Amino acid sequence: MTGVTGTTGTTGTTELRIGYLLPTRDRAVVGDHQVKPLVGQARRAEELGFDSVWAGDSPVTRPRADALMVLSAVADATERVTLGTAVLLGALRHPILLAHQLATLDRISEGRLVAGMGGGFPTPATEGQFAALGIGFASRMGRLEEAIAAMRLLWSEKTASFEGKHFSFDDVTPAPGPARPGGPPIWLAGSGTAALRRVARLADGWLPYPPEPRIYEHEWAAVQGDAERSVTPALYATFCLDDDPERARARLRTSIERYYNAPLEYIESIQAMFAGTPRDAAAWLARYAGAGARHVVIRLAVDDHTGALEEFADRVLPLVRTTLPDVRTALPLVHQGDRS
Repeated sequence: MTGVTGTTGTTGTTELRIGYLLPTRDRAVVGDHQVKPLVGQARRAEELGFDSVWAGDSPVTRPRADALMVLSAVADATERVTLGTAVLLGALRHPILLAHQLATLDRISEGRLVAGMGGGFPTPATEGQFAALGIGFASRMGRLEEAIAAMRLLWSEKTASFEGKHFSFDDVTPAPGPARPGGPPIWLAGSGTAALRRVARLADGWLPYPPEPRIYEHEWAAVQGDAERSVTPALYATFCLDDDPERARARLRTSIERYYNAPLEYIESIQAMFAGTPRDAAAWLARYAGAGARHVVIRLAVDDHTGALEEFADRVLPLVRTTLPDVRTALPLVHQGDRS
């Protein structure tokens, strides 16, 4: 399957796969709730050579079109790209219902789905989202772990039973099953000791957003050291491109502060973000690739999403499509502290 586990090309050299996050929240925050243009964006991303298309999830805190519904339409409109959730809040759903939805979407996409999941970043707004749905915020990681275990049972057994602290069920016969035996790969977000151990123990992929490559390298080493299965190392990163780095920085600020209702300086202290020229963007990506990342999900912090998508494809993708050793030696590296 394109973009999920493959990290080597036909010659044995390592490749960096690039995915595109659909601007479901970005459009909603400016009052545009049309869904069909998002499907068109996904189709265009496939035409431009991106490896995957993703949709985010936050029904209350940062509301937007439902990720699984959007991806269902995208699955029907595309043929090649991997489809993923970046990320789905699994603890907000009962695992029987979520397993059913994901299995159906995996069928529609003919096995192109990646279930990216997370627990939700601890903020008052996120806690309010759980409260609105009648779910204790403190229980979210336990619920997520149980949901993963329960879904894998539902995806692999003809009749499944599960007994946990948060979820229990007996003799459930799910249908349809997913397109692939065992269901779609599950990628987990997260940083820090507990999250990394969870990734190593439960996940098929890791989708974090550490603000520095050195952090990524350190944490990826920790995942590899404890991993109980093959894990795809991915990265979620935000970009704002402009030939004028100062203008790129100003545009990034406008987009991020509108999206999160928080200062850019705070958000970029915890998330991977780049503002600057396309060539420097490729160099910045190469540093994360050098730290171990093999699948990058890009979010474009812009107003003109179609133009930005095409610019990234035209001016950045050709630079990162070469093998990683060539990218690292051909491009000047951005210094660790550079924010331009």
